Amino acid sequence: MKPKINNITAWKQAELLMQPTLIRLLDHIRKKQENYVWQGNYQEEQTPIPGYRLDLEYQSQKVSINIWELCYQVCFSNYHLTHVADQTVEVGIDTSLLNEEGNVNWDRIDEKALRVV
Repeated sequence: MKPKINNITAWKQAELLMQPTLIRLLDHIRKKQENYVWQGNYQEEQTPIPGYRLDLEYQSQKVSINIWELCYQVCFSNYHLTHVADQTVEVGIDTSLLNEEGNVNWDRIDEKALRVV
């Protein structure tokens, strides 16, 4: 699913939040993998947008997770995964991830990223 942002303020907030969200998600995934029987590795993707996916494997089971999808779940207040990859959905920023000055609230990002992982 592709997020659609309709105004410049939300776009700037998304730009501000995506990198810290990615950092916290990858850190939480790494910590989980230390005690996890699943083996994982990251693969670079070029479509539908450049990014990364995490491929997990345990015995004969395989799961692929789009890292951007996880970031979207953290950054946007109304983003939910579906299996319709080319669907576009209008999204809103989770403003609780920003402090009163409009900067990144690292504690809130960390909490939400951990829940998503």
